[in-house]
Amino acid sequence: MTDATPHTSSASAILAAGCFWCSEAIFTRLKGVHAVKPGYIGGHVADPSYEQVKQGDTGHAEAIRISYDPDMISFAELLDIFFHAHDPTTLDRQGEDIGNQYRSAIFVTTQGERDLAEAAIAKARSLWSDPIVTAVEDGTQPWFEAETYHHDYFAENGKKNVYCSMVIAPKLAKFQKNMPTG
Repeated sequence: MTDATPHTSSASAILAAGCFWCSEAIFTRLKGVHAVKPGYIGGHVADPSYEQVKQGDTGHAEAIRISYDPDMISFAELLDIFFHAHDPTTLDRQGEDIGNQYRSAIFVTTQGERDLAEAAIAKARSLWSDPIVTAVEDGTQPWFEAETYHHDYFAENGKKNVYCSMVIAPKLAKFQKNMPTG
């Protein structure tokens, strides 16, 4: 669950790990995470819609923007969870979701974040037998928040949406078993 306690420190991270419904479902459960918003980043169309992005022609990735307390959870810890929560070895694909909009990417805004992202990629190589294809991209690109109906999608639609029940629910259960979320 999203941490509802007042916080004194705040930072943000933007991560792309395939379908943003899956990522949001995982990261909202972490202690120290204040909010997770789905959206689009990294493309060439101003204010894209979900319909445009899902066609794969805008260059945007489906991503999440995580607002978190760095005193409770660090950027490096978020990246560790990121590499446990999706398959970073499949180029432009997560399961049956195929296309550049489903790429694995870490969007950074500082050299320090870039260094941490590259260190996380190096560390993740020991978790996977295939090469890591996660890109480190410019996080200062325009961010476009996804349409309201995508927010808290799994929480709101998990039981009535086949994709959620067949893909997200097992992924979330596996993640919670292998990576406790505190």
